[in-house]
Amino acid sequence: MRLGGPLLTPFDGPAGWIAALRERGYSAAYCPVGADADDATVRAYRQAADEAGIVIAEVGAWSNPLSPDDSERNAAIRKCQEQLALADRIGARCCVNIAGSRGRKWDGPHPDDLTEASFGLIVDSVREIINAVKPARTYYALETMPWMYPDSADSYLTLLQAVDRPRFAVHLDPANLISSPQRYFRNGELIRDCFAKLGPLVRSCHAKDVVLRDSFMVHLDEVRPGLGGLDYSAFLRELSRLPDNTPLMLEHLPNEDEYAAAATYIRDIAARHTLSLG
Repeated sequence: MRLGGPLLTPFDGPAGWIAALRERGYSAAYCPVGADADDATVRAYRQAADEAGIVIAEVGAWSNPLSPDDSERNAAIRKCQEQLALADRIGARCCVNIAGSRGRKWDGPHPDDLTEASFGLIVDSVREIINAVKPARTYYALETMPWMYPDSADSYLTLLQAVDRPRFAVHLDPANLISSPQRYFRNGELIRDCFAKLGPLVRSCHAKDVVLRDSFMVHLDEVRPGLGGLDYSAFLRELSRLPDNTPLMLEHLPNEDEYAAAATYIRDIAARHTLSLG
């Protein structure tokens, strides 16, 4: 498995990008260029990654392909297609988005999101994205989420079967699946279930943590890895059974010190279990 994270400071070209990744001890990276990059630039970054042994984990396509607003939905579909094409050009393991929401907030909950009708819209949108690009080297994937599909290993399996496209795969963020005290206190079981059912199709994973507060009513917060209840021992053990180029990507932290602390925690857990973490 390969650890990576975002770079918060500017870098100068492919050589500077590789140097910044090495300085942080990362062997996986987020895509360093946008969809408007010319072929020569994309090729230069792809070659630099190959020569340095860096895995380009994912290209983000963050948008709302289920938006109730037609213009927003159409723009999101185009963005996903452009980003998927970029992922294929640069050799990223996947292009990732969330399924989308029927509400006005692109990543927020809505009463219609976990319905059969929205499931059908997700199937249609994923097919439209993949069919237009026909990727040869990469995959389109949806990040697991707490309040929209796919919200479990089983719903992901059902979605994979319904979409029925060989270039549709899995992006796993177990912290996002912890949406209740039951899942929080038994998240090791949840993680093992995800890998048992989805493991061969996992293209990239996110690394964060979640804490259940003790205030009245259920309240869950995202926190830095190591400050919450996510069973990282189970997570890393299961991840280590996949091909060794499978990325684990840090995200959502405010500064370099927090990313360094998160990376240290994850490396310490891996070392405790004698697991290889590039």
